[in-house]
Amino acid sequence: MSAAPLPVQLRRVRPGGNPLPSYATSQAAGMDLLADLAAPLTLLPGKRILVPTGIALALPDGFEAQIRPRSGLALKHGVSLVNSPGTIDPDYRGEISVILINHGSEPFIVTPGDRIAQMVLARFERAELLEVAELEATDRGHGGFGHTGVTTSGDACVAPTT
Repeated sequence: MSAAPLPVQLRRVRPGGNPLPSYATSQAAGMDLLADLAAPLTLLPGKRILVPTGIALALPDGFEAQIRPRSGLALKHGVSLVNSPGTIDPDYRGEISVILINHGSEPFIVTPGDRIAQMVLARFERAELLEVAELEATDRGHGGFGHTGVTTSGDACVAPTT
């Protein structure tokens, strides 16, 4: 049994336009965000563009909207988000736009209405930072990137053999 959906106010920045963001399946965590464009845009390899979605939100206090890449765009075209996840704060009321980057080798055309990202709503906590002279010790301690070992062949740039 799932909880009742969180009510969130949404305003269309431009009348008409795209359908509202929606969940693709009954158990999807993210809503698809659509490109709100008057004409197609070309995203060249290695370049980035800001793509408007045509919507603004009024999130409840204690919630953020996380803007995340779409896995299909990343796999098929090398298109992702520059800042991922992007964060929409509850006090922001402007249009949500998505910074796309083309990591692929071919130009990518963004057409009006394309699904360009997904939006996940999440609770967050605000912290009060308390400065101390020392932190409690743990088994990990200062161990950082890769300190627990490598679980693959170690060469992420080589495609698996078939």
